Amino acid sequence: MAQKDIFSDLPTSTYIHIPFCRRRCFYCDFPISVVGDRLRGETSGTISQYVDFLCQEIALAPVFGQSLQTIFFGGGTPSLLSVQQLQHILKTLEQKFGISPGVEISMEIDPGTFDLEHIQGYRSAGVNRVSLGVQAFDADLLQACGRSHSVNDIYKAVELISQVGFSDFSIDLISGLPHQTLDRWQVSLEKAIAIAPSHISIYDLTIEPGTAFGRYYKGGTHPLPTDETTVKMYQMAQQILTSAGYEHYEISNYAQVGHQCRHNRVYWQNRPYYGFGMGAASYIEGKRFTRPRKTKEYYQWVEAGCVIDCEVTSADEILLETLMLGLRLAEGVNLAVLKEQFGEKKVEEIEKCLQPYLHQGWVKLEKEKLRLSDPDGFLFSNVILAKLFAELGE
Repeated sequence: MAQKDIFSDLPTSTYIHIPFCRRRCFYCDFPISVVGDRLRGETSGTISQYVDFLCQEIALAPVFGQSLQTIFFGGGTPSLLSVQQLQHILKTLEQKFGISPGVEISMEIDPGTFDLEHIQGYRSAGVNRVSLGVQAFDADLLQACGRSHSVNDIYKAVELISQVGFSDFSIDLISGLPHQTLDRWQVSLEKAIAIAPSHISIYDLTIEPGTAFGRYYKGGTHPLPTDETTVKMYQMAQQILTSAGYEHYEISNYAQVGHQCRHNRVYWQNRPYYGFGMGAASYIEGKRFTRPRKTKEYYQWVEAGCVIDCEVTSADEILLETLMLGLRLAEGVNLAVLKEQFGEKKVEEIEKCLQPYLHQGWVKLEKEKLRLSDPDGFLFSNVILAKLFAELGE
């Protein structure tokens, strides 16, 4: 049987990076610009200029003949855009690529950065899914990680979202924060469930070099919770959220039936996607490319014609990426598809490599599906992936 062309899929998704925040959170290493108290895009020449360059980049991009099925505005804080700026970006995307009637348009929003008029405007412009950056229902923890909103702001934001009538509404929470205990974590989980969003994302704090937390703390040291405690936090989230009816469909994500994030599944299934904006990554025709992470360099790159100069990812690298991303999903990866794309011999190597973890119960192999067990397989995913990379990457 001939192997399938691994570059045959066409992109139908795009990520749009909006790199503006009121302040930089202490854990953040994303490419952002701080705009302070200029809360709306229409009052900030900085944001207006960026949107102009962003739309120039979109206009210069190649088109692969498929209309967009998912669009994701991430950041930063996309809710610092004015409604007019959001409309301008969406109109540019529509003119360039076309937008499918059933498109999922997601937007990250932060409490305290929008009012009813703006959230209504976003909805009217086409946004049909919002992700609220809550992080914690605890004033001390919000302050400890440098968030610019209060607990009261969270509930005001939820009320506005409810008024507008978003049926796809996600909440982000962070575990492993400084001074966070199991009891405080349980309170945040229970308060999140009480709000009843259709989707909840749980992220374990990662201490990145170059961040404020990177200067303040070393991993595993006080006041950060111990590794044992963060494992218990992960297990607690899995137990509480699944008991409340949320499907644990990806390592960090839970959804009510029918409310998985379609856009993020594109990443986890290692499918191609466009990326636009400062620091945004794209994956098209086997090329992974990340745009400049600093404003001046990004503008210069756009003015020079948005030239993408990078090598095509090798078949072995794509296999490892497919495993690394696909095993994040509860359903795992389809071995029949892997055989079609990479050959039967490669799949046999994968199965042989993972035999020890099959016996431990961390890995499951059922009906041509290879997946990690929940929660143990997910908790030890880094160990499993390190083994795959070591043996298959030789």
